[in-house]
Amino acid sequence: MNDIEELREIILRLHGSESTHIETVPIKETFQGKTLWEGHVEVFDLINHPKAPRVYAWTHETGDPSNPRRTLTVLHIRPALSPQKAVQVVIASEYRDRLAEDH
Repeated sequence: MNDIEELREIILRLHGSESTHIETVPIKETFQGKTLWEGHVEVFDLINHPKAPRVYAWTHETGDPSNPRRTLTVLHIRPALSPQKAVQVVIASEYRDRLAEDH
């Protein structure tokens, strides 16, 4: 099974929809000159999904030996209306989670 097929299986499991791979988009998200995330986001059209026509998906290394890879999927729903915005939504969400843990 290749990465696209694996992502399609994850999308089906998480979102209950078959999908068609559309494109791979390179993303580099920076803040104040520092790279926060860099990688490729896979874009899929969803088939008969009730809320979104599309989903963005990617897998990245975590640095955690017990869970070395993490796969993320973000539905094409405001504010995540592009691959870049999907990455930004995840980064912002993870930042808010870290702040909440610290307080």
